[in-house]
Amino acid sequence: MTTARTRTRHPARRRRRAGALSRWRVSARLARRQAARTRLSSLLVVILVALPIAGMTGFAVWAMSSVSTPEERARVELGRMQAWVAPAGVPDAGFWQAPTEPEWHGYPVGADGVSEALEGVPLEDPAAELAPGTEVVEIVERGTVRVRTAAGEAPVTAWAGETWHEEFAGKYDLVDGRRPSSASEAMVTPAALERLGIGIGGELALPAEDLTFTVVGTLDAAGVPDADAGVFLPLTDRTRQFVSGEHRWYLPEPALPWSDVEELNEQGVVALSREVLLDPPTRVNEDAQRAQANQTAVFWSMVAVIAIGGAFAAYVVVMLAGAAFAVAARRQQRSLAIVASVGGSRRDLFRTVALQGTVLGAVGGVVGTALGVGLAAGGLAIVDDGSGISPWGFHVPWLGVAGIFVFSVLVGTLSALVPARTVARADAISALRGARRPQRPTASRPVWGSVLLLVGVGITLACGVGLAVLNRNGTGVRWDSPLSMIPVYGIVAGPILAQVGILLSGRWLLWTVSRGLSRASTAARIASRDAAANASRTVPAFAAIGATVFLGVFVAAVSAMGTANSARNHVYTAPVGSVVVSMGPPATTSGAEPLSAESARRAIESARTMVADAGADGTATIARQLPVWNYAHADDVPDDMVRALAVLPERYLLDPESVSEWRGAGDPQNNISVLSADDLSTALGVALSPGERAAYDEGAVVVTDSRYVVDGTVQFGAWSGRDLYEGRAPDNVWRPSTDATERSDPMWEESADAIVEEGARGSIVVAMAPQTALDLGIQAQPEVVIASFDDPISVESRDRLNTQANLASTSDYSLWAYVETGPPSDLTWLIPLATTVSVLVVGASAVALGLARFERRPDDATLAAVGGTPALRRRIGFWQGLLIAGFGTLSGAAAGILPAIGLSIQSQGSQRLTDIPWLGLAALAIALPLVIALANALVPPRRPDLTRRTVIA
Repeated sequence: MTTARTRTRHPARRRRRAGALSRWRVSARLARRQAARTRLSSLLVVILVALPIAGMTGFAVWAMSSVSTPEERARVELGRMQAWVAPAGVPDAGFWQAPTEPEWHGYPVGADGVSEALEGVPLEDPAAELAPGTEVVEIVERGTVRVRTAAGEAPVTAWAGETWHEEFAGKYDLVDGRRPSSASEAMVTPAALERLGIGIGGELALPAEDLTFTVVGTLDAAGVPDADAGVFLPLTDRTRQFVSGEHRWYLPEPALPWSDVEELNEQGVVALSREVLLDPPTRVNEDAQRAQANQTAVFWSMVAVIAIGGAFAAYVVVMLAGAAFAVAARRQQRSLAIVASVGGSRRDLFRTVALQGTVLGAVGGVVGTALGVGLAAGGLAIVDDGSGISPWGFHVPWLGVAGIFVFSVLVGTLSALVPARTVARADAISALRGARRPQRPTASRPVWGSVLLLVGVGITLACGVGLAVLNRNGTGVRWDSPLSMIPVYGIVAGPILAQVGILLSGRWLLWTVSRGLSRASTAARIASRDAAANASRTVPAFAAIGATVFLGVFVAAVSAMGTANSARNHVYTAPVGSVVVSMGPPATTSGAEPLSAESARRAIESARTMVADAGADGTATIARQLPVWNYAHADDVPDDMVRALAVLPERYLLDPESVSEWRGAGDPQNNISVLSADDLSTALGVALSPGERAAYDEGAVVVTDSRYVVDGTVQFGAWSGRDLYEGRAPDNVWRPSTDATERSDPMWEESADAIVEEGARGSIVVAMAPQTALDLGIQAQPEVVIASFDDPISVESRDRLNTQANLASTSDYSLWAYVETGPPSDLTWLIPLATTVSVLVVGASAVALGLARFERRPDDATLAAVGGTPALRRRIGFWQGLLIAGFGTLSGAAAGILPAIGLSIQSQGSQRLTDIPWLGLAALAIALPLVIALANALVPPRRPDLTRRTVIA
């Protein structure tokens, strides 16, 4: 027989558990009341927490609103249609597609990771692969046609097919008018009516096609901004000839399951099915899985951006809010000491202060998330272009917002932990007396801080050297090996360790500086001792400033080196600000012969007229020899074709064993440009002296690359066009290898005096006068027109030139207009970066100095009582600002420049330390703290309250 035993809890255990819960409740109540009493510091903490939380929430909402839901995607892609199909691959070749991304498709990949090239062509009509009797609507989407507008002619986006079908509702919506009922009627977007200068019932003219349509209504196309003009034409044999875009066949019904899509894939047909889009299959082949992984990578990249930004924001907020909590905790020491005197333990005091951070973090989280959602909603409404995809909608990731809110609570709690620990270890008797004892740094922190500082610097330099060694050939380490990434991480991690070392040594550094400044002046002595005595307020402040400056200096230095390297490697086509109009065979011609002399002449006339109408103040026509590369085969090159070139001395040729690429201006085997002396200033951006101009007309040549000059002359040689085509002539780049084609002897050799102009900008290497070219037997044909302008070319003018170039192109030649803008300027990113960093530094300094002023009120009263003047107090404010901001900017700049040094070492000369904007960084690290200190000194100090004086224990 068994009896049930009743398990009873021990009374002492129940009392301990009830007592612990009671203590938590009391601590939470005290924390809430203390936060309400210290309104100013609590408001500051809430603002500090709310601002980054608002940014993170707003970014999350913005990013998710840029991603479509399956329902939104189905509406924009299909309307009410069930699917669309389109030919994309060769039938019976294992063709595959990603279920929800038909554009991601391909053939099976072999063991070597490469798809085999297959013979065959896609199907012309995929509708034949559908079930018999299936209704399809054939559409050609997003082609381009030229239409007559109110101001002339312009290319616009065009659709051909029954886009006005009722089942397209959601994708193409009828706005006004009626649907076309014959092949002579068309529709347009609402914006096109204004662009064409017509109304419903007006005439849509296509001059190039000699066609006209009657506009009977307007359609709104999903995916097309409201401001864009577009035309919707009927699909006829004639419109098929000139509307070339994405060809798709839409299915009003029936639904297309994934099994049917896979069968279509076997025939080389891709499909986007509503059923598959709303309920994707869980099992697909490996190739499709890799394609879908790309979409997942985009999502995780967004998460990484939020995580990195959140980590940086958390560090800054914890530092600044921690300083605010330190001040508030010292103001609460007397009341908390009373709690200790009536039985409160150290744990109770710790919980009380820590829970204040939790409460204020929660409040800041609520305010920040609400503000972020509101700002995102306003921003999305501003950028909404009516296309339905920018943005797709208003998507609030509630789970992500909840995570951001938890993050805010965690940040608030972390901010209060160090002040809570300080309060818990405080002497209750001294706190009840209101006495304050200066803090002294312990020896362990300076030692560990110094160790971390030296280790961080060493890691950065060692990884820079290691990465430079790995980048050289023959190390045996593959580029995708984890070993190759270790130095990269080290270059970034080293400066962070150095920054942590400075933080740990902060109190000792302030104490050391205060001893040095004690002999400078009374104001410097008082300010430095105040900073050292209140290190719990000062160190977090300059740590937050240092982190901000570290990030700014790192980005500025690395970007400046990269931009300067791009500028050195930039290949100029003309002087900066010039318009270059080049010409060639029609764009639709493949493998055509070069332009005839007559076609080139007409093209040059059209180009010069075009730039003159655009307001050019100078033009230059450059002629060159016809390139041999336009011929499809060497046998097609005429037997009598001769090509001359300036020969680069052999000592400047590159070794293909050590150099993998070459960058330079123009074709090194067609490096002779023929132009008159009057055109040189426009083409090169330099002006010849009268003596140089006379020499040029008499046979001298202008050289922009001094390597071609030997003893003041340039050597020329001539080879047959076939020798040039088959590699038997010098290429002016590489040294001949042992197994290279044997070089032919030149047909003739000549030399000419050189006029060196290395400061010239453009694609011209060697320029000679037309008469000099005739004397040498060089047959040159106009190829490029360069135009200079007094004022910079606007974006609208560039678009107009491109349109005019397209309109001026004929069936005999094509024109292309290009504006030489030069390499990207540092100012486009340096000014916003410097402004952002300066604002953050000023904001962090304002918080720290405001806390210092608030906490110094009793000290100011004592100082005023012993005769301290307002001028002395202003000078103290100056030194306080200089110490806090100066420590932060100098430590941040020193840490931020370390990874730049490491990257410069590994680049083997491509990224140079001399390219870093040292003056700008010096202004950030030195001048900005001085400005902050002056501003702090100019702000008048508050009138001291002589009834509140500090008791020094």
